[in-house]
Amino acid sequence: MLRPGEDLLHVEDRLWLLTAPTGQGIYDFAFDRFFACRHPYQLPESLEVIARAGAWNDYAERYRELEGQGVRLVHSPEQHLLATELPHWYPRLTDLTPRSVWFDERPDAETVERQLGWPVFMKGERQTSRHKKSLSIIEGPEQFRQAMEVYAKDPILHWQRVVCRELRPLRRVEEGAPDRIPSSFEFRTFWWRGELVGWGPYWWQGSPYTMTEAEQREALGLGREVARRLAVPFLVVDLAQEVSGRWIVIECNDGQESGYAGVSPFALWRNILEMERARAVPRSY
Repeated sequence: MLRPGEDLLHVEDRLWLLTAPTGQGIYDFAFDRFFACRHPYQLPESLEVIARAGAWNDYAERYRELEGQGVRLVHSPEQHLLATELPHWYPRLTDLTPRSVWFDERPDAETVERQLGWPVFMKGERQTSRHKKSLSIIEGPEQFRQAMEVYAKDPILHWQRVVCRELRPLRRVEEGAPDRIPSSFEFRTFWWRGELVGWGPYWWQGSPYTMTEAEQREALGLGREVARRLAVPFLVVDLAQEVSGRWIVIECNDGQESGYAGVSPFALWRNILEMERARAVPRSY
């Protein structure tokens, strides 16, 4: 049932997790150092688990494998796609995020120019390639053609559909390295069953930045609306502020696969556990 390196944990007798180390500090978290964790010898006949084992390229297959053993991942394959891939979540959020188009085959420059004009922000349907500016912020047709040559060979991008987005003027935090997307006033938010359980700066390694109370109300209100519209159990929403002050959705992700960025993992899981305890308490009438 479990693949090499994977482990099943029952955390605080409230939450089942399927974990595996990835070697990425932004993602891994030692649950048993901060919470009471058990490794039961005998499992219930069926249980729902959150996976924190990195990104699976075969999520639907893994879901079916585990389901056959009575272990049900918190997201069905359909929910996973809705949370993760822009062509699935974008139609529900068109008024909250930059205009976007995507292509089953790598497009030519003329097609992109006709649909969006220049410049554009380009990415795979799930992610960029290590935030490289030269592969993301495309100023014109010649740069686009060069980027497409790299996309065909890039280990992160070659298997993803190409997404082109309207390039919006975002509030800058810092420029960063020469070939890295400039850091914007962007925040990662985690939502568990529609409720906020953690937020923090997306560009957590650079110059520190945070939101005022008024900005929190507006940005997190937008995140809550996204969580309502997508209605999946464990959602990540990345939000950024334009220079005009308007907040927009940058992207969505499955919380099972997402790195913490500037979010405290301890606080995040403590909040989820508290919600699960509250759900388990019988109501008196």
